[in-house]
Amino acid sequence: MKKSGAALARYALEQLGVKHTFGIPGVHNTELYDELNASDQIQPILVGHEGAGAFMADAVSRMGESIGTMVIVPAAGVTHAASGIGEAGLDGIPMLVISGGIHTESGHKYQLHDMDQHTLLSPITKATFRIESHAQVIPTIYAAYRIATQGEPGPVFVELPYNIGNFLGEVEGMQAFAHEPVAAQVDKTLLKQAAELLTNAKNPGIFIGWGAIGAVDAVQELAEHLSAPVCTTLQGLSAISAQHPLHTGMGFGEYAVPAAEQAFANCDCLLAIGVRFAEIPTGSYSMPVPENLIHLDINPEVFSANFPAKVAVTGDAARSVPLLAEFVKARSEPRDNTALAELIKTAKHQYNEEWLNHNSGDRVNPAVFFNALREQLDNDAILVADDGNHTFLMAELMPVHGPRKFISPSDFNAMGYCIPGVIGAKLAKPDTQVVGVVGDGALRMTGLEMATASGLGLGVPVFVFNDGELSQIAQAQQIPYNRKTCTVLKPLNIEALAAATSCKHILISNNEECASKVQQAIAAAAAGETVLVDVRIDYSKRTRFTRGVVKSTLKRFTPQDKFRVISRALLRKITG
Repeated sequence: MKKSGAALARYALEQLGVKHTFGIPGVHNTELYDELNASDQIQPILVGHEGAGAFMADAVSRMGESIGTMVIVPAAGVTHAASGIGEAGLDGIPMLVISGGIHTESGHKYQLHDMDQHTLLSPITKATFRIESHAQVIPTIYAAYRIATQGEPGPVFVELPYNIGNFLGEVEGMQAFAHEPVAAQVDKTLLKQAAELLTNAKNPGIFIGWGAIGAVDAVQELAEHLSAPVCTTLQGLSAISAQHPLHTGMGFGEYAVPAAEQAFANCDCLLAIGVRFAEIPTGSYSMPVPENLIHLDINPEVFSANFPAKVAVTGDAARSVPLLAEFVKARSEPRDNTALAELIKTAKHQYNEEWLNHNSGDRVNPAVFFNALREQLDNDAILVADDGNHTFLMAELMPVHGPRKFISPSDFNAMGYCIPGVIGAKLAKPDTQVVGVVGDGALRMTGLEMATASGLGLGVPVFVFNDGELSQIAQAQQIPYNRKTCTVLKPLNIEALAAATSCKHILISNNEECASKVQQAIAAAAAGETVLVDVRIDYSKRTRFTRGVVKSTLKRFTPQDKFRVISRALLRKITG
């Protein structure tokens, strides 16, 4: 039979269960867009910028319903999308990226969009493919999917050249996709060694990341049996509910919230699951990791990269953690965790009160805002953050109530994620509340995608923390430099942006109107409106994370550099 490469690609994507694609059509992929338009299963989404489209695809994958998929033009489409592809690559999120390609048999050089896309993308993808015949289209897309989703997940790139995608070619048939189960082998001997360390420990603790999301029940079972507090990475906030009495927050140590610092104060054995011990969740590597470290991860390359592991077990947490729980329970009786749970509860309450007692003047206190937002949301609402000071405020002050209920950029840390992330999450979970919180700096990057959200009629609220600064960096500049460079923003007319993107505008100016305006925004979104909320936030009180990271960074300076930084800051403070 004869089929165009585009028709074969559409068939393959339908077989994989793809529901949406994200991108912008161009001369190299018009045939594929025509095929997608004819699909009863797949809705092609036109985005404002391919970088935002990649964030949307990333969010779809994080929801766990289907794999996020891009259909983009070559060259500029690929370079625009690279930030979102990199975010997925470093955060371990599966993604299919399908781009057009130049006519490989034209005989001409310097064609439109002619570049080596594969070299460009090799550091931020698990694999790249260039399709060379019609017969390769379906098998290649299936192979790309398997690579993207197996082992540690990540993005995979497929180039469909113009002459294959747009023209007819002979194929013998169109094979269905067959799910091939992957053997989940785990070293039980190592797990038994880990169980022995945990049961012998006086004060074990558990540190989990996104990789633990498939083992939530077993993690909780282990924590309860061992009376072990549970802290998380930034992504890992979505791997256990903050409602669990042994949940403490992000990380532990001086940079973490008091509940985590106190609960892990005497930790003598740490079980780390699905984490890399990366810079952010360890407070710039200041986490006081004990000598007895047990590390479980699907990627063996992460073991002992920053902290030496006494026991390292390779495997999917969904398989390894339940087995570990069995071995632990066979070796020990359950411990009473009443006192620990009470300590955590009290510390969380006191920290919230500390923030509520902070004088925010005529602006909005972050704790007042997050308390109002949490009260208005459904228990299963999905929270989407961007990169900035608000991210760590959310980590410290906004309880996340379950798996896949919080997403944000993490190790790659690309600004501009939130608004596209809200769109992707809502498309994947149309019957679930999805709410975004974005800084005014990140809003400038992808704010026009609010037009995409309103055009799709998604019914989502996005709250803009508006303070006129790139505050996370501005705060980091203030201590060593006592001045701010390129971090003070010209005021943005958010009401005008809302009007330009067909969104409802709401202004929250102070604490007194916070609860009613949050309720108004949530109600408007429930009625189908896309809402942009200008929150005049107060950032004068620093998060524990910011203070802790600054402190740990200064500790690593040489005495000479430390003296230079401190003396310069003091001199500038005196002289202005």
